[in-house]
Amino acid sequence: MWFEPVSTLDLILKGLLIGIVASAPMGPVGVLCIRRTLNKGRWYGFVTGVGAAFSDILYALITGFGMSFVVEFLEDKDNMFYLQMAGSVMLFFFGLYTFVCKPAPSIHPPSNKKGTLAHNLATGFLVTFSNPLIIFLFVALFARFTFVVPEHVVPQSLGYLSILAGALAWWFALAYAVDKVRSRFDLKGIRRLNRIIGTAVILAALAGLAITLTGLTWH
Repeated sequence: MWFEPVSTLDLILKGLLIGIVASAPMGPVGVLCIRRTLNKGRWYGFVTGVGAAFSDILYALITGFGMSFVVEFLEDKDNMFYLQMAGSVMLFFFGLYTFVCKPAPSIHPPSNKKGTLAHNLATGFLVTFSNPLIIFLFVALFARFTFVVPEHVVPQSLGYLSILAGALAWWFALAYAVDKVRSRFDLKGIRRLNRIIGTAVILAALAGLAITLTGLTWH
């Protein structure tokens, strides 16, 4: 079958990468994290990202469990070929969208109330959870990296935990970096970050297409 043999380390590394890719684009929650870091402090920005990471892992689990119910479909090499091709194409357009995406007009809105860390976490969760379209991104990522491995419970569980770890690492790094350069971070910084991330995703998608067409694998 296409998912055998499976390496636990392989799934952990893929999970970390998926977690970062799913979190990195500066959409609404990314801009919210930056706003709160600039206006309230590093930890308020970070816990906003933590809320987003918890929402992401829920959607990742929904996606993974949904794909695990179509094992017979996934076991067919022709089906996997077309699914991986579709995943690469979806990633390409996701990267393109990220590259051209324009951030909100202001990242320094007036704010006199910090609120609790729990409140900031909850709003980060709700902002991300309100966008179920992220499921399509996880479908693309799971298909591209052959992440779903039915009947391999322990490695798969570690893979999902790695998605969460990758997302948390990204949000911590973002909040830390923005806090360090707070006086010089503006809309141009967000645009530049989106272009870097978008370019990286586009290149990964093109590499995925090439690998699929040549019959190679990621592992």
